[in-house]
Amino acid sequence: MVTGENVKQMRLRYAGTCRVCNVELAARTEALYERDTKTVRCLSCDDASRSDSAEASPPDARGRSEPERTQETISGAGAGASARREYERRMAARDKRVRERFPRIGGLLLAVFEEEQSIKAWETGAIGEEQLGRSLDRLAEDGIATLHDRGVPGTRANIDHLAVTSAGVWVIDAKKYKGRPTHRVEGGVLRPRVEKLMVAGRDRTKLVDGVIKQVEVVRSVVPDVPVQGALCFIDADWPLLDGSFVMRDIKVLWPKRLYKRLRQDAGDIDVEETTLRLHEVLRPA
Repeated sequence: MVTGENVKQMRLRYAGTCRVCNVELAARTEALYERDTKTVRCLSCDDASRSDSAEASPPDARGRSEPERTQETISGAGAGASARREYERRMAARDKRVRERFPRIGGLLLAVFEEEQSIKAWETGAIGEEQLGRSLDRLAEDGIATLHDRGVPGTRANIDHLAVTSAGVWVIDAKKYKGRPTHRVEGGVLRPRVEKLMVAGRDRTKLVDGVIKQVEVVRSVVPDVPVQGALCFIDADWPLLDGSFVMRDIKVLWPKRLYKRLRQDAGDIDVEETTLRLHEVLRPA
């Protein structure tokens, strides 16, 4: 049943996660598929959103509901939208490849064998971005504005999250990795000093390099506003007593520590004006 131009109620072909309440949705569950963001929403959240909308949007003089200008209308596509689209694209290609190669048993093979890790990683990344995005949006009550999944002009790259506080802009890259992030420094006396980001024993320094490039992009958009980069690991194995660190001016930390740092920011930046400037140049990916 089609419920709107961009929303369709359907039985899910693959398991997914409601982008609103984060509940796991099994394959063949009835849910709402949003074409523009390529995400799914459970029916319970749809009922709740309809009820809230009916109460919060009084009719205008012509009897039509007047929508409020909210953070969501500025943000556009939701957090993790581009990663989830890539996951769906790869899953569809896998489905087609297997069914064409094994016409008789392709469906059975797809049901029995899980997708490759290279495909699963895109869904994992999307879930991490969605989780962090929802929590960042709740900081609006503290005067913090957020933008999610923003494309870098002229490239296929994207910025996971932007948080605008009264002190400046935070460029946030979300990673849903297992293991403990650590800061390793090698050399420094007779050899050149080299910093490495290690996660579960693997060199992940390129993640820091990526955030640094994103910070440079944002600075070119708002050159008069301080810009800070952060690499936020979700579900990582952090020690009980702190464990966050700074590597090449990029803060490496976990969600709750990130929220605390954002709330501590204080300054005289025009949050709304800065957010609109970013939105005009860095469009939804």
